[in-house]
Amino acid sequence: MNAEKLKQLQEKKAAYYLGGGEKRIEKQHSLGKLTARERLAFLFDPDTFQESHLFMRHRCTHFGMDKKEMPGEGAITGFGTVDGRPVYAISQDFTVAGGSVGEATAKKACEAMDAALKTGTPIVFINDSGGARIQEGVDSLSAYGGIFYRNVELSGVVPQISIISGPCAGGAAYSPALTDFIIQVRNTGQLYITGPEVIKQVTGEEISAAQLGGVENHGFHSGVIHFIAENDEDAISIARRLLSFLPGNNSEDPPFHPELHPDVLMDDESMNVIIPDDPRQAYDIREIILRTVDGQDFMEVQEHFATNIVVGFGRLVGRTIGIIANQPAQRAGSLDINSSDKAAGFIRFCNAFNIPLLTFVDVPGFLPGVQQEYGGIIRHGAKMLFAYAAATVPKMTVIVRKAYGGAYLAMCSRDMGADVVCAWPSAEIAVMGAEGAVKILYRREIAAAEDQDAERQKRIQEYRETFANPYVAAGRGYLDDVIEPAETRPYLAAALEILKSKRELRPQKKHGLIPL
Repeated sequence: MNAEKLKQLQEKKAAYYLGGGEKRIEKQHSLGKLTARERLAFLFDPDTFQESHLFMRHRCTHFGMDKKEMPGEGAITGFGTVDGRPVYAISQDFTVAGGSVGEATAKKACEAMDAALKTGTPIVFINDSGGARIQEGVDSLSAYGGIFYRNVELSGVVPQISIISGPCAGGAAYSPALTDFIIQVRNTGQLYITGPEVIKQVTGEEISAAQLGGVENHGFHSGVIHFIAENDEDAISIARRLLSFLPGNNSEDPPFHPELHPDVLMDDESMNVIIPDDPRQAYDIREIILRTVDGQDFMEVQEHFATNIVVGFGRLVGRTIGIIANQPAQRAGSLDINSSDKAAGFIRFCNAFNIPLLTFVDVPGFLPGVQQEYGGIIRHGAKMLFAYAAATVPKMTVIVRKAYGGAYLAMCSRDMGADVVCAWPSAEIAVMGAEGAVKILYRREIAAAEDQDAERQKRIQEYRETFANPYVAAGRGYLDDVIEPAETRPYLAAALEILKSKRELRPQKKHGLIPL
């Protein structure tokens, strides 16, 4: 091999590895951001990243573009391993033309996405871009279209994770929205369709970029994102942890890690005292979740959004499970528009990727209110019903306290396809709560009584003893068993072991029509 040619290759690569150059790298660091290559170095196991299309070049000749050298076309693509498992990645390079996306940039991204689809490999998108490259006109719009199309092709086939490390505005925001999970970095990450200036011109409203597209909006109010990271390193750490729970694709089972938390499956007496004696008293459902999963290792998803329901990943005897649980500490654990959407999306992801579902139920019903009805709670609540009924993965349900009315069904009752349903002795399974039922059933008797309060309390107690307990439902066959809370973890572990070979055939169809 000609030594001069080897030297030329090495020099060319060294120059391209610097992206936009030392000054722009320094500016990136001054903003508290890592460079595109530094992010990939954190993501992948050491010395495993294989870059592709480093020398890709745009063909635009307008506005002096033919004279501009753009190393890597503003994005780095390739594959490597994360904890020894293959992963593809696309990392936008803000030091090169602000990470703007043109025709060649998108071609690189699309080829990585096509490869992820062919090989059944997860893909991570690291977003830090000024948006479409306006010099390329409609070519840049077409470029985004190709990416969006592939996001949908990959959906339900391989896990897709987006990290918002910098600006991600306009049409570019839709690619993360089409992926499975979005991790946004506090302060530096911005995600919106129209920026503050456009909003001010069109509507007269004044708002900062951070207020509009930062984590305070998307993490707490809009529900667009799933995780909040403090910096780039934290975001990548979250992505790596998330990948550890997920299979490579929809034809694989999730990773089996019995060695991570080799707990002995013994009764946990502390579970017996978590539920307060007063049925109106709140508690934190996470206490039950943490005592159920291996090593108390629970990765909550959308922790700050729709907090009346908790969803996330854990392991049970080494097997990944998806957990959905009402949160009595927020809105008494009732279901509303946002919690229904949050749960339905999580359920459908787990079903797509062969992750068994564990549901903890303590729900007084759907949240009443004019705004809920105007907002379409019927349609949104139906998403949960649809998601659970359509799911064919193993489904286990534990009723820990209240399970009232339609919300009892929406939280994966036997009738909605649950494979194993058990209840704690504290469970109350009924059409509605005792107070509401007594008002309807004994209205005349209470009105005719000399001491109406005493009569009301008497009837409430009678109703609770007769209906608001798990034994009526168990007697009808709606429960497999009523168990001591301390037995929950070993009971569920045994159920999961037998359900791991579950096979369920459904009518052949193109796809179901979830109420959107």
